[in-house]
Amino acid sequence: MLLVVAEQRSGSLNPVTLETIAAAQTLQQPICVAVVGSHVGDVALELSSCDVSEVLTIDDVALEPYTSDGFVVALSQVVEQERPEMVLFPHTYQTRDFAPALASRLKSSLIADCVGVTSKDGKLLLSRPMFQGKFVAEVVPVGTAPHFVSFQIGAFRADSLKRVTNAVKTREISVSVDPSAIRQRPEDPFKEAKQAVDLTQAERIVAVGRGIKGEEHLPLAQDLAKALGGELAASRPICDSGWLPMDRQVGSSGQTVAPTLYLALGISGAIQHLVGMKGSRTIVAINKDADAPIFEVADYGIVGDLFEIVPALVAALGD
Repeated sequence: MLLVVAEQRSGSLNPVTLETIAAAQTLQQPICVAVVGSHVGDVALELSSCDVSEVLTIDDVALEPYTSDGFVVALSQVVEQERPEMVLFPHTYQTRDFAPALASRLKSSLIADCVGVTSKDGKLLLSRPMFQGKFVAEVVPVGTAPHFVSFQIGAFRADSLKRVTNAVKTREISVSVDPSAIRQRPEDPFKEAKQAVDLTQAERIVAVGRGIKGEEHLPLAQDLAKALGGELAASRPICDSGWLPMDRQVGSSGQTVAPTLYLALGISGAIQHLVGMKGSRTIVAINKDADAPIFEVADYGIVGDLFEIVPALVAALGD
């Protein structure tokens, strides 16, 4: 059995949980989804439409707000009761906070930031990038179960998730959490500036690279993004130059995205950038260099001057 740990905050499901369930479904084993927190009934109901065996609720006032201590104590009891073969998480900041301690408590290890999973000769192979995405390692979990695994955001698509028409069973699991054992006293969650954007939720993205030449040419890309009803993003050099804020950066040191359409303007395709956008459903690249690495991952490529092609696209979309 596989156990997927859902992520929620204040009763709202983090959508990346659905990507992790989609990853679990590829393994064709029974799946249970665990929702941890307080008053998590609505989140459990939302997850009950997924094609899983059952949804487990771990509901305790000591688990809200989130603390690493509380989650480690609660989930270690759940794992010991349910005895899953693997425990799967979305690779979020919250997962990075508590999952290593949880795995260590149960005398196991965490295989983090995986981008793929397959079975070969009866063995499970987990793929994860190394050295900022320059290499992809195939990791075989060893030792006794459970094995702990987190999946990179965008590695699996939420829209590939299999669902059911009738809600699956929900079961409550009782755990013992001593509030005095929780050492953290969390403050209010950090709130980003109003102009910050979550590119991971964008359906269409227009991204610019060095080929845009200057900050004064950004309105060209902004017009295309507006015409497509999408978001504007960039490779690292653009953000490092201060032409766009860092929350617009896509890549290994920025956001990992998986939109329906990713349009790359003047982006050469350095591996650090490809790591952040290769999960896009359709990739369109425009670049003057026919040998640019971006064309190796693009579904459609246009070799030409973006300053001629982009205005033509905007005009066509406006017709």
